[in-house]
Amino acid sequence: MYKRIILKLSGEMLGGESGKGIDPTQLKSLCEQVIEVNQLGVETAVVIGGGNIMRGEKARSELLHRATADYMGMLATVINALALQDALESMGAETRVMSAIKAEEVCEPYIRRKALRHLELRRIVILAGGTGNPYFTTDTTAALRSTELKAEILMKATKVPGVFDSDPVKNPNARKYDRLSYMKVLQDRLNVMDTTAISLCMDNNLPILVFSLKEPGNIRKAVMKENIGTIISAEG
Repeated sequence: MYKRIILKLSGEMLGGESGKGIDPTQLKSLCEQVIEVNQLGVETAVVIGGGNIMRGEKARSELLHRATADYMGMLATVINALALQDALESMGAETRVMSAIKAEEVCEPYIRRKALRHLELRRIVILAGGTGNPYFTTDTTAALRSTELKAEILMKATKVPGVFDSDPVKNPNARKYDRLSYMKVLQDRLNVMDTTAISLCMDNNLPILVFSLKEPGNIRKAVMKENIGTIISAEG
């Protein structure tokens, strides 16, 4: 069993089938799974995206600078983090929201040593605000925080059961990979995470697990090292 994990959730995962807003049923199911692994003794941190509310890269336009759009996306992650915190605490979990963008009325600023202490005390740490800088995705945030907080693995929850050689939604014959190397992901431009995130994981020998969140109990299976999803590592 892994002892410390970073769970990367896109904002769309909170939006249910539509991927928009916050779906209460999806939020409840997600919280139940996170609490389950936390109660097993796994130190758990969650990096949350904001795409269900605002995706910076897609929002940019002639009237909206990319940096401004990215900051708006970071603020959206704070909204999602607060929703996740309230839901988790209503179910009995102890949590802390830490943001790379200061919003001290509603959450703590991200400080690495404090985050480590929260994890040691078995609090679920929800990491919001991205890296605090524009032009970086929450995938890169997850890779960075995993390295800083000495996580054993970065787990990316998606709507598909792993990494495929083509889009499984469009191609029913798409082949799923059980294991991949970082270089294979980069060379074949597989749509897993952005290249900055993959490179950061490769430089720090941090394994990545890509798995589906559609099946209840999959976070527990992932933590228990059951054979689900796709593992990305140096060996492949």
